[in-house]
Amino acid sequence: MTLAEKQAKSDVEFEVANRVFFRLYQASNLMHKQGTRYVGEFGATTQQWAVLGALARPLVREKGMTVKDLIEFLDVSRQNLTAVLDRLEARDWIARVKDKDDGRSRRIRLTRKGTAAWTGMLEPIEAFYTASLTGFSHDEQVMLYRLLDRLKTSLTNV
Repeated sequence: MTLAEKQAKSDVEFEVANRVFFRLYQASNLMHKQGTRYVGEFGATTQQWAVLGALARPLVREKGMTVKDLIEFLDVSRQNLTAVLDRLEARDWIARVKDKDDGRSRRIRLTRKGTAAWTGMLEPIEAFYTASLTGFSHDEQVMLYRLLDRLKTSLTNV
């Protein structure tokens, strides 16, 4: 392969990668914008819905999660998460409680109001998922999930 051919191949590969990442950027922005519309009647954002969903999972519902665990699970910064937690706590949707195993640590748990809000959001969230993925077959959704999971792993290793 000549130097010119290598450069042309490199240019094409860059252009494809650039389009992939730009589409992901656009899709992420649209996901937040449109997703927030679906939970708008609750006055919630997609970031709040992500935290509530993480805390509502059966394995952590009773015990809650530490801030560190939430940061790792949601892959967000402490600064961004703290602001979301402060807003959720002000609405009495979450509580910061002492960890029974480590009194110096706090665990984040859903309150009754938070559980009720999450339960109410499930139907609109499902409608959002259905509307967003309507053009994808089940197999395509699974493929997309797997591809995004691989990309997430690659980005973690960068």
